[in-house]
Amino acid sequence: MNGTRDGEIYAVVGGVGGAGATRLSVEFAATLARAGRDVAVVDAAFSTQGLAAFVPERIEPDVTRVLTDDRPLAAAEVRLELDVPGSVTVAPARTPFERLARAKTSECARRLAERLSAATERYDAVFVDVPPVGANQSVAAVTAADAVALVVPDAERGRDAVPRLCDRLADVDAAVDTVVANRVDGDPTVDAAEAVVPVGETESLSDAPAAVEPTAFAVAVASAVEALTGTDLDLPEPESSSMTDYLPG
Repeated sequence: MNGTRDGEIYAVVGGVGGAGATRLSVEFAATLARAGRDVAVVDAAFSTQGLAAFVPERIEPDVTRVLTDDRPLAAAEVRLELDVPGSVTVAPARTPFERLARAKTSECARRLAERLSAATERYDAVFVDVPPVGANQSVAAVTAADAVALVVPDAERGRDAVPRLCDRLADVDAAVDTVVANRVDGDPTVDAAEAVVPVGETESLSDAPAAVEPTAFAVAVASAVEALTGTDLDLPEPESSSMTDYLPG
């Protein structure tokens, strides 16, 4: 990564627990990396710490120590080994409970917003894995973001979460730009969804990211990324499927 970038921040918010926001944050990043971008994924889901699953080695310092010790974000970054034109770098959380509590303070939330802003000078895009908004670091992430994706499961609890989370973000002067219905099996049932991701390939973190190959799943993920970022990635599609197979309506 050379020179100064002018990247943007994208908050990927889980509408409910287990919505798949962590997995999709990495899949979104891998999709942009397929298009030649250098991308970072930053963990703001301090309690679940799912992003740590992508880094097999010891994580020290992690993103919470960066915030509590007032260190640069780069100290917690690990580049994933992917065969793509661009790159994906992750900054995961892997922390004991004592530091977890300190990382959720308003001071650390302010530092998180500052680190995210600074990261846009080094990356073309920064995705933030955000849990259902209810803590200082979540508020910092969505208010610092240039666009927000709300990820919900394609089920009744996902449908119910959409208006609730939209109202919650409005309370902190943020807004949902794209609703992503995840784990769709057949016609999507979340009417508010601008993008959908099919069931099956987002169930496990162990085989992620899967969107580095031009599969039907990758087509659906690319559609979601294009809806969130407002860009046309012009990525290759598999011969056996069309992007329209995974679009709402």
